[in-house]
Order: sequence, then C-alpha cells, then structure tokens
Amino acid sequence: MQDGNGGGPPGLAERILAGDRKAEAELVEFFGPRVFAILCARTRDREASRDLLHDALIGILKAVRQGELREAGKLPAFVASVARNIAHTHLRGRARARLSQPIQEDDLAAPGHGAAFEAAERQALVQQALLQLDATDRAILTRILSEGQKLADIARSLGMSQEAVRQRKSRALKKITEIVKGL
Repeated sequence: MQDGNGGGPPGLAERILAGDRKAEAELVEFFGPRVFAILCARTRDREASRDLLHDALIGILKAVRQGELREAGKLPAFVASVARNIAHTHLRGRARARLSQPIQEDDLAAPGHGAAFEAAERQALVQQALLQLDATDRAILTRILSEGQKLADIARSLGMSQEAVRQRKSRALKKITEIVKGL
C-alpha cells in the first residue's frame, strides 16, 4: 500500500482533499508515529509530545483538506514541517512562561545557575536570530543542525541543487552570527 519512497499510501492527499474520511484515518495511522517521533525529538518531553500529537494531526488534516499542500508527492515533508512548527510553538510558549515567572532569591544564590542562564540566553538569541531568516533558510539550518539531515536529502525535498542548499546554509550561518553579535 505504500509507495516506495515513504510518502504514505498512494493518492492519500488527493483522497483527503476529496473528502474521503478513510483517507484521513490512513494519514493518522501512517504518519502518527512519525509525527510523535519528531515531537519527542524536538521537545525532549514524551508527555508534552503526546498532547501535541493531537494538535499536529488536526493541523495537518485541516491544511490538506483546505488544499494548502501544493504537491501531493511532498506530503511527508509537509507533515514533518507541521510537526516541527507545532513543537517550536510549544517550546517558545514554554520559554515565555519561564521568562514571565518572577525571579526568586534562591534562584540567584544557587550554584551552577549562571551557566544555565547563559546557555538559555544564548539559545534565546539564536532563536531570535533564526526568526529573522527567511523560511527556507531557517528550514535548511534546522534540518541540518537539529535533525542531522544530509544536504542531498534537503536539496531533493526542496527541489534545489545541493550546491544551492550549501550556499544558503553558509549565508544563513553568517547572517545568524552577525545578528547575534549585534544583539
């Protein structure tokens, strides 16, 4: 039932777009474990990932139903992208919640918090810099640095040459460095 490239059952996106409820169940069954794995890898929190899984699958189904998937053959990449976005939104919300909590006197006196604070601050700066990149450059960097994907795989999924992906990665890294230095 699967098409040899891991894209899921053939014609799945088209069937969902046509209103086939069985196709929606197939999408959930086929991609659910993959989405959960992406969420777990991103959040490093299995419980939060279980909660986010439902939101991700609903978001994917809504988007496919509304015709937001431009090329049916890119369904796996689309699903992974939605899952990553859900995880990132969750992590940003968690970071904001931590930032909005009042600082306790014990927090300042506890040993080892300085290094953790600096690491969190660096991470926040990098996240802020990433948001200033265009979506394609951000996706390329994320897929290479966070997911360990190869340039060839990224190039193929984005419909670009491997050299173009390499150049965009290099330019994006330089831009992030400049942004972080300027903050």
